[in-house]
Amino acid sequence: MAKIYVFDDEPSILLMIKKMLEKAGHEVDIALNGKEGMELFKYKVPDLLITDIIMPEKEGLETIFELRKTYPKLKIIAISGGGRISPSGYLPGAKLLGADMVFEKPLDQKKFLHAIALLLNETSTENFPRQL
Repeated sequence: MAKIYVFDDEPSILLMIKKMLEKAGHEVDIALNGKEGMELFKYKVPDLLITDIIMPEKEGLETIFELRKTYPKLKIIAISGGGRISPSGYLPGAKLLGADMVFEKPLDQKKFLHAIALLLNETSTENFPRQL
């Protein structure tokens, strides 16, 4: 299947997403923040990046902005549970900076996996919700 990187500073969320994606047949590497995650790009460019927005050292918006310059065709999903403001305050910025899709935490597993399959061209758009 696909090579996917997941960046999130919450270990429980990181491991939950990793297990979900591996169960779906993907190869997954994880990082606790954008700075650590950017190091993974020295070894391989993934098919998809899933990144949290609010993280220490290098947050998701900065990570998305930098990666869009170097890898314009990289598929990116931004996720957020919010911070000082609700996730709806951060996720539109992620879209503006180049995220292909955005999701609020907690994730709806079915919609999330369907979105990943759609981005990776593993499924048709039929029955895909227009609003995520």
